Amino acid sequence: MTLHITGDAAADRLLTDEPLALLIGMLLDQQVAMETAFAGPLKIQQRSGPLDAAAIAGYDPETFAEEFKKTPAVHRFPGSMAARVQALCAAVAGDWGGDAAAIWTRPAADGGGQPDGATVLKRLKGLPGFGEQKAKIFLALLGKQYGYTGAGWREAAGSYGDEGSFRSVADITSAESLTKVREHKREMKAAAKSGGGGV
Repeated sequence: MTLHITGDAAADRLLTDEPLALLIGMLLDQQVAMETAFAGPLKIQQRSGPLDAAAIAGYDPETFAEEFKKTPAVHRFPGSMAARVQALCAAVAGDWGGDAAAIWTRPAADGGGQPDGATVLKRLKGLPGFGEQKAKIFLALLGKQYGYTGAGWREAAGSYGDEGSFRSVADITSAESLTKVREHKREMKAAAKSGGGGV
């Protein structure tokens, strides 16, 4: 399994190998191009050291924000997004023992094996910076490309879980699929502006 989201082999390898990187990339995916957002974790690693949730959470906030501002910037809103990344990492460190993958692998409280889609969605929505839509997109990404097979994940992810769709980063596996997802996003923005709604 290798993700192909950013068009940069090193950035994609980090997303593939490091669950925290994937989670941070999803957090950064707003008001910037998807490739820019998901390339962010590699920039953070190069500037701040290994992606360790506790270490990032404990980083001096001003220094961490400065790392975000360096060219090329991690995000167009470096200050606020640096703070959000630290808040996310604090939650991963405090609630999940620093293991981002535990969010979708740790058995539910009632025991059993892999947590189901509804449980993982609830866990994701409990993270700083993850609203309903972002949580559903990330759940779809886990199910479609990251080997997550929890029961009912497609239903929990809503339309983002649809097979053969090109709605979000969950559906990007190549340059061609990236183009299709971009087209879908443009159509949804146009529909929203014209009052037609859209997701």
